[in-house]
Amino acid sequence: MPIDATQAYDDTNIFARILRGEIPARRVYEDDHALAFHDIHPQAPVHILVIPKGPYVSWDDFSARAPAAEIAGFVRAVGHVAREQGLVAPGYRLLANTGGHGGQEVPHLHVHLFGGRGLGPMLAR
Repeated sequence: MPIDATQAYDDTNIFARILRGEIPARRVYEDDHALAFHDIHPQAPVHILVIPKGPYVSWDDFSARAPAAEIAGFVRAVGHVAREQGLVAPGYRLLANTGGHGGQEVPHLHVHLFGGRGLGPMLAR
């Protein structure tokens, strides 16, 4: 069910629980600012979620409240994962759903990294 991206952060969301180690995840990268792990319902041969470690509901929330070092660290983590997974040369897609119209389902900022095959048009036509 899509969420309201302006809602207060809910620390019981699934990604907060993954960050605390309460729910297992197939982790591929972790540093001080971000965690990356395989999506449990992959939509492409490579489908990795990258999340900031801080309590941010959406991209808007993150860009407004996160310190510059945390923003830079998160963006660098996304790039690192793309390189580590061998996606740069063939190409990949990043997707961050925000709010109800954007289809966001988990109220914790996350970026989907898709790759491993041609992905077609950006949106259904």
